[in-house]
Amino acid sequence: MQTNSRRNFIRLFSGAATTLPFLYAVNPTFGRSAEEMKKTLDTAPPSAFAQDEDFWGWIREAYTVSANIINLNNGGVAPQPKVVQDAHIRYYQYANEAPSYYMWQILDQGREPLREKLASLCGCDKEEIAINRNATEGLNTVIFGLNLKAGDEVVLTKQDYPNMINAWKQREKRDGIKLVWLDLPLPMESDDEIAAFYSKAFSNKTKVVMVTHLINWTGQIMPVRKIADAAHARGIEVIADGAHTLAHFDFKIEDLGCDYFASSLHKWLSAPFGSGLLYIKKEKIKNIWALLSNNEPDGPDIRKFESLGTRSFASEMAIGSAVDFHDVMGNKRKEERLRFLKNYWVDQIKDLPKVSFNQPKTKHLTCAIASVAIEGKKPEEISSELFSKHKIHTVAINWENIHGVRITPNVYTSLKDLDKLASALKKMAV
Repeated sequence: MQTNSRRNFIRLFSGAATTLPFLYAVNPTFGRSAEEMKKTLDTAPPSAFAQDEDFWGWIREAYTVSANIINLNNGGVAPQPKVVQDAHIRYYQYANEAPSYYMWQILDQGREPLREKLASLCGCDKEEIAINRNATEGLNTVIFGLNLKAGDEVVLTKQDYPNMINAWKQREKRDGIKLVWLDLPLPMESDDEIAAFYSKAFSNKTKVVMVTHLINWTGQIMPVRKIADAAHARGIEVIADGAHTLAHFDFKIEDLGCDYFASSLHKWLSAPFGSGLLYIKKEKIKNIWALLSNNEPDGPDIRKFESLGTRSFASEMAIGSAVDFHDVMGNKRKEERLRFLKNYWVDQIKDLPKVSFNQPKTKHLTCAIASVAIEGKKPEEISSELFSKHKIHTVAINWENIHGVRITPNVYTSLKDLDKLASALKKMAV
């Protein structure tokens, strides 16, 4: 990292006069351009830009994605815009000049400004945010940190993410808690129907309910707040798995009413691979044992969940550039665009007799992710043909009662790419 870049990095934490400080610290020219773009966008309602191909073309040019593969599996992990990649590389090179000094005494000083920036994105107090590596780590911290005893009941679903299911099964095997399983009849089109489905499973022994904010297999968005309100009325704590939701559509964690929330930032925020955050409501922090202990594992400081030892400070600091890049688009503008992209290709094939979908039709219960099935074809066959003949990368899903191909565009996806997808699916659905 050049001397000027080091100066920019340090200046970042002393209140540089910019609304996008992490971008500016890495690339002042791009930072100024992004600030001007954001000022223009903020003059009109978010919906006005959903189909503005000039703006989204500018966003697309900020990425370095392959021209040879159409990547429609952004639900697993998303690419980073070039400015985020550059931040990661520059901070990594910087750390290598004198690791123990630059990592611990310089780069680590960015943790608190980053925490504050993430808290602003999440809509919560910065003392409720821990920076970690992914949603799995965050949720495991809570699952294994809760004070539960034999006979306590936990409500969860067969459609939750496997890593969370396995964590709960380990607690069941080790501690004798009871897991109460729901089998969601997806897709579901009503908030009240979904909330009632959970509520019926609550008993006087229920201590925790696990809610996957967005079912990764299908894109079904769950009404966390309605479920949380019903749970809290009975003294039940609520864990929300937000792996696929933060920076995907517009919400604040406090709006969900949950006690615990975790997300993977390398998905919809397009932050470096292996970056995430954990939210715990402030008054609950003292009740959760740290997964990797520090000197006060049952204390009230959210930082007790960051005792990871040596880790990639470069990766963590580059999260800030990802948040700034996301802020240019804005939560609501991004949501409008992603939903438009999903509807764009779905509308082209939805009336074909052999085609069916696993995501809801209700607008607020779905956003970017869709899951398509074609009568007479296995999901693996569809996914394989899409790639072998059209170089369209997707993922086949066979999980419990869900069978289909998950299609996940992102903000850099072009309408031309989605036209190719729709054309390929039409040929397969004959």
